[in-house]
Amino acid sequence: MALRDSMLTSATPFLRPGEPVQAIFGAQTASQWLAALTGIFVFLGFNHYRIVAVTPARIVVLDAGKTSMKKARGVVMELPRSTQLGPATGLWHRIPAGQETLRVHRRFYKDLNAADSAAVLA
Repeated sequence: MALRDSMLTSATPFLRPGEPVQAIFGAQTASQWLAALTGIFVFLGFNHYRIVAVTPARIVVLDAGKTSMKKARGVVMELPRSTQLGPATGLWHRIPAGQETLRVHRRFYKDLNAADSAAVLA
């Protein structure tokens, strides 16, 4: 199963019944530089993976644990749907979300841009 499909399947129980998902993508809380400078074990100690599920009514940030972003474990926070996620640039895009900064890798930029485009249309 593809990563986005796994994220969508695991995020569904945390959404309202019948709530459609416009976009879904992964993020992490720790900087990639932490792994480069201190090693992978320190990085794994500080990092938390997140799944961001964007619906027409809200943006749901889900905890996915410390080792993978495939399976949602619980809701971390909700953001208003009016929250602008992009425009994404560079290798890692940063999104301020409450007390955290979510770092989104560019492999998810098309999903992030789709979420922003859907917000404009709504």
